[in-house]
Amino acid sequence: MRRLPYYLIIGILLMMVSCTVSTPADYTDSQESASIYPEYTDVTVPVNIAPLRFTIENEGEEFITQLKSGDREYCFADADVCPSHKQWNSLVAASPDIEVTIYAKRHDKWLRLKAFHIHISEDRIDPYIAYRLIAPSYVDYEELTINQRCLENYDEKVIYGNMSNSTEKDGQCINCHSFQQYNPDRMQFHVRQSLGGTVITYDGKTQKVNLKTDNTISAGVYPSWHPTEKLIAYSVNTTSQTFHTRDLQKIEVQDSHSDLILYDVEKNKVIPLPNDTCDMDCFPWWSPDGKYLYYCSAHYEQKDSSINREMDLIRNYQDVHYNLYRLPFNLADKSFGERELVYDAAIEGKSATLPRISPDGEWFLFTKANFGIFHIWHTDADLYLMNLTSKEVRPMNEINSPQVESYHSWSSNGRWIIFSSRRDDGNYTRPFIAHFNKEGKADKPFELPSRHPQYHRQLLRSYNIPEFMSGPVNVTPQEFAKVIRQNAAQATE
Repeated sequence: MRRLPYYLIIGILLMMVSCTVSTPADYTDSQESASIYPEYTDVTVPVNIAPLRFTIENEGEEFITQLKSGDREYCFADADVCPSHKQWNSLVAASPDIEVTIYAKRHDKWLRLKAFHIHISEDRIDPYIAYRLIAPSYVDYEELTINQRCLENYDEKVIYGNMSNSTEKDGQCINCHSFQQYNPDRMQFHVRQSLGGTVITYDGKTQKVNLKTDNTISAGVYPSWHPTEKLIAYSVNTTSQTFHTRDLQKIEVQDSHSDLILYDVEKNKVIPLPNDTCDMDCFPWWSPDGKYLYYCSAHYEQKDSSINREMDLIRNYQDVHYNLYRLPFNLADKSFGERELVYDAAIEGKSATLPRISPDGEWFLFTKANFGIFHIWHTDADLYLMNLTSKEVRPMNEINSPQVESYHSWSSNGRWIIFSSRRDDGNYTRPFIAHFNKEGKADKPFELPSRHPQYHRQLLRSYNIPEFMSGPVNVTPQEFAKVIRQNAAQATE
């Protein structure tokens, strides 16, 4: 006799329970607010998101939770509230507002807590995201993977994992996955150390290239695809990490040198961009029309000539401040004009990084902290928004938390922002998603939904570089592994 998969059995049981449970007939109203994890109270979510499942953390021996939308109603008798896909889709279709009411039983008496709402936006979200899963360690990275997740359900698959080609002797580090215009068939990521190179897949062709030339300080590091052409802008970086003994922010990652290059995928050609030797240019990002290349840059002149530049920067790491610039781009001859200052953070004694332009070209999203460039390690890092017409800049207080907010991406329709945050526990970065309206205001962010409410509390991995995709990557991990084992094609200048 064939057995049903465990998740089908659980789903059937949940549906049976929800059909037989009803709200208490006798209860007392309370002004106590619901305490749930993940914190989904009064959030706005896309119409095509997977069911929001949560755990009740209020005091109580028993719980009954009612989800009501229009003429649809479902009740759940457990601290874990896990609507099925069928139930969730029924609620979403009934009205744009789901009312959630929790009843808690204490000392044989039922209390009805204050109801909260989950708002449903008609703005759809891209169906997939890609991210790197990595342990929050400074040396243990061989088990890291680049994964893809369907936002419309909980399906997750590995795009490529380090262990596919790593050995005890020859290890790898994979990073910096990116896509051209959300297209999963046009992707790149880097392989560091053993079998190193940049893997590029473009409309069915996958290859590994070596972007390090005699005139660049490294191979490509942080990428940005041109929106329409087979061109990728990279920063090339000499990066190091140092450790604090007294600061709660235990690690500092910084560059001692960094420049920008343009890579022609068709010609396998690298074009270095001119740069002042005291400027450190990093994190390039194209405007949606491809006419400008945005990036961040810090000007740093060595203070102590008796030591090397790297050590000098380590000693003065709090004095490194990045501003935001852009370069006009001429597609006809692939040349760049004079740089333009977009935002001066250094004049405030601050540092701004990770420029990201909304798909409509109206909004400029970046992170700002007290110093440095690798803000994922800085608890003071917050998201800021610039109106590119008025040049007005404001902190996104509706999104920010007392913990880290850093790496961020726009959805293809510009109505959703996904970003990394450590607001849950201060240790692990999780993806949070916020609705962004046409007036430039974001709604309360919500944590990436999971099949089980406690999943992220049990996952000892951080999410890194969340990026939206229009669909799944169809190149298999085995196909990527085979390409990585091949010799890299050497780029020319």
